[in-house]
Amino acid sequence: MEKVIIIGCPGAGKSTFAKKLEKLTNLPLYHLDMIWHISNKTNISREEFDLRLDKILKSSKWIIDGNYQRTLEKRLIECDTVFLLDFSAHECLLGAKSRIGKVRDDLPWVEDKLDYKLENSIINFPKDKLPDIYRLIEKYKDEKNIIIFKSREQLNNYLEELYK
Repeated sequence: MEKVIIIGCPGAGKSTFAKKLEKLTNLPLYHLDMIWHISNKTNISREEFDLRLDKILKSSKWIIDGNYQRTLEKRLIECDTVFLLDFSAHECLLGAKSRIGKVRDDLPWVEDKLDYKLENSIINFPKDKLPDIYRLIEKYKDEKNIIIFKSREQLNNYLEELYK
């Protein structure tokens, strides 16, 4: 495990899991939200994002946290390990709500409310995004170590095993 991607619905806990995995593996961690977003709640251009992502992908070791479906296949091609956090929309909404008002190192601002667009993205994730994610995972399943968590309990059990 040297090139890892962590994907899943917003609010699933990708960044929290990524930070724990970073501590266990000493792999450098990159949050795609920190690359894409600017502190004034705007974002960089797609071209700049792609350049920054390509630079990370060319390095020998990394953990990349975030969906960004447009670049998912590119990251799948380069990684050796995929973690998919496939939790219910309800669980992810709770996760997103729990981080409101908290300073985070995976987003360049503090969320003061659950944004309407983010809430809709979470609610619609299972039908809008998940089928494509599973299609891509299926395409690369023979070449990659793919670990799918259906619950936080499974995720936490996995981390406990790594700590041993």
